[in-house]
Amino acid sequence: GWEALIRWMHPERGMVSPLDFIPLAEETGLIVPIGQWVLLEACRQASDWQNRHVTDPPRMINVNLSMRQFQQKDLVEMVTRVLTDQRLHPRHLKLEITESVMMKDPEASIGAMQQFKSLNVNLVIDDFGTGYSSLSYLKRFPVDALKVDKSFVDRLGQDAEDTAIVEAIISLSKALGLRVTAEGIETLEQFERLKTMGCDQGQGYYFSRPLPAKAMEDLLRKDPAW
Repeated sequence: GWEALIRWMHPERGMVSPLDFIPLAEETGLIVPIGQWVLLEACRQASDWQNRHVTDPPRMINVNLSMRQFQQKDLVEMVTRVLTDQRLHPRHLKLEITESVMMKDPEASIGAMQQFKSLNVNLVIDDFGTGYSSLSYLKRFPVDALKVDKSFVDRLGQDAEDTAIVEAIISLSKALGLRVTAEGIETLEQFERLKTMGCDQGQGYYFSRPLPAKAMEDLLRKDPAW
């Protein structure tokens, strides 16, 4: 699968990190139209790649939702419209929402997520372990997967506490019937350790650095496996 990432090529400053412009976009409200554009482009590209690089099952596309987007009343309608227009099946889309965003208003989050689940859209809690969510809410969130935050994966096998946290998140996910993805895998050692722990999926520089569409095409043609 893929995760859609955004970068800004500034005419004077060159490549601008999302860490620099996303907070400003959130503050000004521009994150809403930016987020709509990202979702549209991600679904369009995923649908195109699914048609030209067929796999069984089809690869899935992950798209992040910001706090402002998640609070939009017409979010479900917008996502439905994009999926229909781009001819992408809802089950091939994963929407990622950070733990901290969900916990801003847990009851409202549950309501919004239930609407997405009724469409067969997959829901993922991003950066899990950093937002201090209540376990009583976690079992009520209608999500499909958790993502272990990179900060815990970085010192996997080196720091006993971080290693224990990763093991606990994986065990918790299995107990709740959720899939678990580890973020920020950069070494073979981390990859092998996570496989031994029973982690379902991983992402990070070990597999590939972020790529523009053309370079991604080259990777798809190679059909890599790990």
